[in-house]
Amino acid sequence: MDKKRMFVDDYSFDAYKAAGFTRFDQVDKDLAKKVKMTAPELSFKEWMGYFSIVGKVSPIPKDMKFGDVPEGVLWTGGTFVVQGDEVVYQWTDTVPGNHPVIEEVVNVAKEAALNKNAKKQSSGSWF
Repeated sequence: MDKKRMFVDDYSFDAYKAAGFTRFDQVDKDLAKKVKMTAPELSFKEWMGYFSIVGKVSPIPKDMKFGDVPEGVLWTGGTFVVQGDEVVYQWTDTVPGNHPVIEEVVNVAKEAALNKNAKKQSSGSWF
C-alpha cells in the first residue's frame, strides 16, 4: 500500500467516530475560540504536496455538487503514538489546525521506545 494512502475512511466515518473524533462544526463554539491555531511551517513545494495528498485521502461523494463542502473535511483528526497494541499517547484535534506540540509527541515516542528496549533487555525475549 502506498504510504500516503495508508489510512482512508469511507463515507460513514466509523473509524473517526471509533477514535473519538468529531466534526469541527459540532464543537462547542466557546471551546473552539480558546484553541490557539498555528499553520505548519511548510515551503511552497511542501504545501503543494500536502494539498495533492489531501485530495487523494479525503472521500468525496460522486454525487457532490460544485460548491458543496465534502463531509470529510469537516472531521477533525488526531495524533497517536502506538506501541504494540497499546496507545501510549492520543491527541484529539478540537478544530482543524489544532495540533499537539511536536516535541511532546516525539518525547513520548522516545520514552516508549526506551521502555520497550528496557523490557527486551530484562526479559531476554520480546513477543
